[in-house]
Amino acid sequence: MPFTSFSAALSALNANTTAIDVVGNNLANLSTTAFKASTVSFQDLVTQSLGAGLGETQVGFGTGVPLTTRQFTQGALQATSGVLDAAIQGDGFFVLQDSTGAQLFSRAGNFQVDAQGRLLSATGNAVQGWDQVNGQVNTNGPIGGITVPVGTLQAPRATALFSIDMNLNAAAAVGSADGTFSYPMEVVDSLGTSHVLTLEFDKTAGGAWNYSVSIPGDDLTGGTPGTPTVLTTGSLTFDSSGNLTAPDITGRLIPIQAAGLTDGAADLNLNWDLYDTNNAPRLTQFAQISAVSANTQDGQPAAQLIRVGVTDGGNILAQYSNGQQTVVGQLAMAGIRNPESLIAVGNNNFEASSLTATPAIGVPDTGGRGKILGGELESSTVDIATEFTSMIVYQRGYEANAKVVNTADQLSQDTINLIR
Repeated sequence: MPFTSFSAALSALNANTTAIDVVGNNLANLSTTAFKASTVSFQDLVTQSLGAGLGETQVGFGTGVPLTTRQFTQGALQATSGVLDAAIQGDGFFVLQDSTGAQLFSRAGNFQVDAQGRLLSATGNAVQGWDQVNGQVNTNGPIGGITVPVGTLQAPRATALFSIDMNLNAAAAVGSADGTFSYPMEVVDSLGTSHVLTLEFDKTAGGAWNYSVSIPGDDLTGGTPGTPTVLTTGSLTFDSSGNLTAPDITGRLIPIQAAGLTDGAADLNLNWDLYDTNNAPRLTQFAQISAVSANTQDGQPAAQLIRVGVTDGGNILAQYSNGQQTVVGQLAMAGIRNPESLIAVGNNNFEASSLTATPAIGVPDTGGRGKILGGELESSTVDIATEFTSMIVYQRGYEANAKVVNTADQLSQDTINLIR
């Protein structure tokens, strides 16, 4: 009878329609960030045995509803100009949380920051990771929403230590112009105000110099405007090779205090370090013109936040107007052993199904999780040539099975006519 072929062809028409729908969805997401293309797998239905011999003649009932499988292959990585863009190289997912508190997973790293400083996905879900607490990002704690500083000022830090690398002219005569050298050293108080200390050196003998450190009298409540106030004095001694011998390493720090600042800041309590980290003197006396080659100080004025961006490794980095960069957060990543079991919920997001293995959440590039690259986005894995080829195959399959329906219908009419 032709009715079996009729139903088998109808099942094929439905299956090919579903397959074309999948191809259409893939092509529609050709440019969707981090989209993963789906493939279609057809499966036959149970067969029936005809005739007396068991299994000698088997006729199937057509094809069942095709299975769709999302292929989580690596998409091409494209550099972008977005400072909050991030891409995953390798396995894993960004971890998100929607407005209901449900946990979602995504490969799309086109993030944004809202008015409250919360780091969000492009569709408004909270990006999960670790925030900075007391100046540290503790990735051993539980994950949560990331909040970045927005439009905030970084508090100033008063100078506690400064140093200068310099040479004093060994060929200078005592009392001559070359035998005197001064250098301005800028330091910062607790309110972020800058003060210029003047370090003055006077040669007193071969290999011996006196120094003094002063501050403008206008900077102190007890100072005389227009007249420097001397904060400390002392002497330096060099050996015949031009190396500093006194103060020696035990007296490497020269304490300097400036009390009663006119701006109301806390008193300056400074240390002038005469030696470097290798315990070598920073001051020398050679027969060259007196000059400073370098200076450092650990204070910083108040600074305005300029930008926040994602760096390689998933760090959230804040950059301030004083040039300082601070890590204010860390993106979390989830490793899932069977990502094909995830359920797509739209907006480039997935949620776990009953078949999904428990996600292993941790720091990127650990535990089998991939790397996070800042300033890049993952492209769609849809290949237009492959999809067009599949679409032609499914179209031809649909047309062929439509022909089977017509043929089965004709045979049915012929059979009815025989009975008449």
